[in-house]
Amino acid sequence: MREYSVPPLVNVPAESNITDLVLRQAAKASNPALFSRLDSAGQWQDVRAKDFLTDVSALAKGLIASGVGAGDRVGIMSRTRYEWALVDFAIWFAGGISVPIYETSSPSQVAWNLGDSGAVAAFGEAAHHEDIIRQAVSSEGLTALTHVWQLEGRGLDELRAAGTGVSDEDLEARRSQAQLSDIATIIYTSGTTGRPKGCELTHGNFVELSENALATSLSTIVNENAKTIMFLPLAHVFARFISVLAVAAGVTVAHTPDIKHLLPDLQSYQPTFILAVPRVFEKVYNSALTKAEDGGKGAIFHRAADTAIKYSRARQEGSVGLGLKLQHALFDKLVYSKLRAAMGGHVAHAVSGGGPLGERLGHFFQGIGLQILEGYGLTETTAPVSVNTPDLIKIGTVGVPIPGNTVKIADDGEILVKGVCVMRGYYKREDLAAETFVDGWFRTGDIGQLDDQGFLTITGRKKEIIVTAGGKNVVPALLEDQIRADALVSQVLVVGDNRPFIGALVTLDEEALPGWLQRHGLPATTTLQEATENPVVRAAVQELINHANGSVSQAEAIKSFRIVPSDFTEASGHLTPSMKVKRAQVMKDFDSVIGEMYAAPRPTHA
Repeated sequence: MREYSVPPLVNVPAESNITDLVLRQAAKASNPALFSRLDSAGQWQDVRAKDFLTDVSALAKGLIASGVGAGDRVGIMSRTRYEWALVDFAIWFAGGISVPIYETSSPSQVAWNLGDSGAVAAFGEAAHHEDIIRQAVSSEGLTALTHVWQLEGRGLDELRAAGTGVSDEDLEARRSQAQLSDIATIIYTSGTTGRPKGCELTHGNFVELSENALATSLSTIVNENAKTIMFLPLAHVFARFISVLAVAAGVTVAHTPDIKHLLPDLQSYQPTFILAVPRVFEKVYNSALTKAEDGGKGAIFHRAADTAIKYSRARQEGSVGLGLKLQHALFDKLVYSKLRAAMGGHVAHAVSGGGPLGERLGHFFQGIGLQILEGYGLTETTAPVSVNTPDLIKIGTVGVPIPGNTVKIADDGEILVKGVCVMRGYYKREDLAAETFVDGWFRTGDIGQLDDQGFLTITGRKKEIIVTAGGKNVVPALLEDQIRADALVSQVLVVGDNRPFIGALVTLDEEALPGWLQRHGLPATTTLQEATENPVVRAAVQELINHANGSVSQAEAIKSFRIVPSDFTEASGHLTPSMKVKRAQVMKDFDSVIGEMYAAPRPTHA
């Protein structure tokens, strides 16, 4: 299959925009709870649609009174929290364009986003965010930016007060001005190389994609009776799209800004579905495995995991034997129910995006009673191009195109996309149009395959394909995903471009390491530096590599590796905010390690 198209199921009027979704919910007799917030006593309090509309309108009036005009850009720099969504919609109600900024951004990154977009105002979560914004304004001479408001303190109250003189008629005129074809937000790609580019995502991208997604069986999960908790950064397109989709569906959304608080928040809030990037699901699995092994129940967990995977695969194939059913029922009482309880007890579905999940993890979670619906997309496609749905799912794929979208596989394997999800273009970068689009198709830069039912499988990133000195093409993700799935390993980077063989850099998971060391007869106090040089640790990593090598040809197999004594993190500059490895940056910073690996005598193991 070279091309697969799904026609739109919903046609949205051209004069619509995102703000209509809030009006639609507020007009319902049920007045659904769109959000839920933790109060000072630690209790979740609902924010109903009408109350949300009232507050959004007050803030929008304040923006108008402060000089924010139709089409003006306004930055948002904050962790994930209720106020992020509040000001996002307020900007849209005022006719503005929001520009999200990761709260971990440096002053130079902030200056680029605000300066390149020509922002006239910005929101910062707290005092230090405001300081960074003002520092960026001062250092880069961003004279267009005249207002900075804090989400904490009295910033929002001052904005509400400023708008008391703006009439409802003036607000309505501004709110209804934008149409589907107009820009709603400029999201700067976190990027693994070069300066971030501003993706122009329109009101139509969000509204048409949301309405068509809800016309599928996703509506059985995402609806007025559903609850979710947002912990991914709202500056990222994945969380941002779900935020709009939730308002379109009337879902109640809670926020937790610190992933360290995720577990207690899951248990107190009890969501019905969650969204996460694959690394979160890997961490959940590895943490459960580590806890079981630390408690002397590792063997039971391994048997339970294998049973869950076999059970899920058998169900997908259409036949589950009696013996497997009985085993599954036993482990459901012993293991699976406890895992579901740790996530609040009511989570039945999860949406995964931002990278490949892997078939094994997909089957594991499906087997324990948590159906993961893996999807695929980029910032340039407003997140999902395709997604698995409850009635149309094939684990190991990223589903079929969402209605209104078409996927095509080019002759070289690159995935091309058309449809309601595709951005208008890169902001002020018309020069990139020729390399971004070909005959009207958006070039994703990813490579993949379509089966005869339209299910898309991602096999790698085009620019990350390694070509060895012998001319062999190697897709690093096929090896990296398998090795990183183990609790001992945090990150993996496969290298070997123009080299005589394939090598790998490996980092260890500092959280899992002490327990792992104890279980293998080593002192838990062993430092990370010592662990990287320990023969027992090295042998364990070699075993993981050997296992991964079994899935590829000899020419593609990893022949040598080095364990580096520091992790790849966002803070170190080696991960994007969506937890993708910045391959070029890692190779630059660890050039000497890679050079030494290839200078050493050719390894004979592996």
